[in-house]
Amino acid sequence: MFDDLTEKLGDVFRRLRGYGRLSEKDVRAAMREIRIALLEADVNYRVVKDFIDSVQSEAVGERVTKSVSPGYQVIKIVHDELVSLLGGEGERIGFAASPPTVIMLVGLQGCGKTTLAAKLAHRLKKAGKRPLLVACDTRRPAAREQLAIVADQVPAPVFFGDGTDAVEVAASAVKGAREQGRDLLILDTGGRLHIDDELMDELARMKDAVHPTEICLVADGMTGQDAVQVAKEFDDRLGIDGVILTKLDGDARGGAALSIRAVTGRPIKFVGVGEKVGDLEEFIPERMASRILGLGDVVSLVEKAEAVIDQKEAERLEAKLRKEEFTLDDFLDQLRQMRRIAPLDQVLQMVPGVDRKMLKSAVVDEAALDRFEAIVCSMTREERRRPEILDGSRRKRIAKGSGTTLHDVNNVVKQFMMARKLMKDVTTGKLKVPGLPEFRR
Repeated sequence: MFDDLTEKLGDVFRRLRGYGRLSEKDVRAAMREIRIALLEADVNYRVVKDFIDSVQSEAVGERVTKSVSPGYQVIKIVHDELVSLLGGEGERIGFAASPPTVIMLVGLQGCGKTTLAAKLAHRLKKAGKRPLLVACDTRRPAAREQLAIVADQVPAPVFFGDGTDAVEVAASAVKGAREQGRDLLILDTGGRLHIDDELMDELARMKDAVHPTEICLVADGMTGQDAVQVAKEFDDRLGIDGVILTKLDGDARGGAALSIRAVTGRPIKFVGVGEKVGDLEEFIPERMASRILGLGDVVSLVEKAEAVIDQKEAERLEAKLRKEEFTLDDFLDQLRQMRRIAPLDQVLQMVPGVDRKMLKSAVVDEAALDRFEAIVCSMTREERRRPEILDGSRRKRIAKGSGTTLHDVNNVVKQFMMARKLMKDVTTGKLKVPGLPEFRR
């Protein structure tokens, strides 16, 4: 997500940080490069013009040119303007004062509405809601079956209705939700390959029939400025409350995310960042701006970690490290927890200071992690508890049992020994890690 844009902006900022003083000519040259980077990322050209004008008027002021760190001042100005461009504080999904809350998902065919419906249900279910998915796409072949399959991953029930009229299905679902005590309905509506009067008429009738709490446009982030145009047309003809961008984990250049708020006035509420049901992130402008500028996103990383890491388990492991009782089983548990947070390349992108060029050229070998797990699982309980007893014959047996090589087994044991020593030194205070809080004594 935004990889190319982040890399190009990073190059500009590295040069700016190298200046002891910035002249107006230096600032204008940097703004020219930023303008090109934004246009190449498929940001709307009017949005780019307004953004550059606003940044430049701030950056050529006395506060920057006479600053002891002018490069950093410019970066802060760009960051603040970017946050403003993306929506400032951001907006969340609104819930009805009197349940059920009805969220109507609209969009073109192929934008990912059905999968997104399950992702949204999964996220809001974790927040304490009782979602009911409604199959309002009565025309597309197998649309209902697809919704049932993705709903099983939540899990959440699906309302299909008796007829083929999408408006009647939606109205019946609202009535059924009240009877069942469901406080959240997510309507998966039909789409078309393009915006037409038939589509808009059906959606308008559905809006009048169920009075949705929110109408959210689901837009394919990979379509760039087409997504912005689609958002504008849906808003003009139907009136939307927000946008959810999908497929931002792919080759999306990011232009849609940076343009939608400015062009339509409607906020982006969520972004889809993967294929799994949990791969939906709340769109928070300040965090997204930090990611785009290569400044990391520690808050989102911590939130992801807190969702999968048990605090009591972490404290138990810390105690084991102090007593030198940390085993390969514990190490494997930590590895599995880390992989549940997010793919490793996504985790690294959220870490401040990671060189984006280096990260782009580096290959995060997930298969190596699979081999590590296979090797550890091929050991006996005693071997995992006391890897010191692993002699040559034991290591050959483990390699054969895990389908790996003796070299792989030796590497796993070596890496574990090094990691255990490093973690013990950190927890006992022998090793100080900048930015890492000291462990409790």
